[in-house]
Amino acid sequence: MIEIDIKKKLHGMNGEMELSVNLHIQEGEFIALAGESGSGKTTLLRILAGLESAEGSISVNKEIWQSSSFSLPVQKRGIGLVFQDYALFNNMSVIENLLYVQKDKELANKLLELTELTELRDRIPSRLSGGQKQRVALCRALMNRPKLLLMDEPLSALDPLMRTKLQNEILTLHKEFGTTTIMVSHDPSEIYRLASGMVLLNLGKVVDEGSPKDLLLKTSGSQKFSLQGELLDIVKYDVIYVAIVSIGQQLVEVVISKQEADGLVIGQSVRVSTKAFNPILRT
Repeated sequence: MIEIDIKKKLHGMNGEMELSVNLHIQEGEFIALAGESGSGKTTLLRILAGLESAEGSISVNKEIWQSSSFSLPVQKRGIGLVFQDYALFNNMSVIENLLYVQKDKELANKLLELTELTELRDRIPSRLSGGQKQRVALCRALMNRPKLLLMDEPLSALDPLMRTKLQNEILTLHKEFGTTTIMVSHDPSEIYRLASGMVLLNLGKVVDEGSPKDLLLKTSGSQKFSLQGELLDIVKYDVIYVAIVSIGQQLVEVVISKQEADGLVIGQSVRVSTKAFNPILRT
């Protein structure tokens, strides 16, 4: 069990705010942290890792990591870190990057096999693709068999096909090692696919938590289909108004009334929903 009860003053996009988080996370869970940029997600990860200070307490399986008078050093927390920049040693081969963390050749070879990197074990990072580098970073983070794996949007720089592939590998490794995992992500499909639990932050506060299915598939009224997107433009054709909405990698046109158009602002987050239609799924 991970018990988190921390507070920290932050300077967000809307001025000063307080990060105030009280969470209880079961051992072996995969938790996704979601919310708008600047809501405190990355800062929370850094506090858990011991890279930033905060008021309050953190305990992991009854071991005190932080209290009002004590902070366990980063190197003693038994964590694995995976960030967007990979942070690999460019003068070392793939296998050397892993063994630098822990001289356990059996574990290193197992991780390389699980992530299909065995044939690349002797390459240096500069000769690897972005997806391959991210897999090496993930393997390296697991080399010390961490109690807690922290990932900050680890796949955000990759193309959709590679992201899906690595999501599957992350899930395989999570199940194989049973590591408690906390991941920051803005991708609903990624959260739905990987996480067993989801925590939604807004301006430093936990505003909702539960299963990804319950939180991501929320609709109001009798809506049968509902998607969140960004309003890019409103175009007028004679007496008709058409809203252009970006949803994921797609642009959607929605016919709206003049009254609706007058109440919308370009760039705001909107929800596209419908009540009566039969969706068709094609490959």
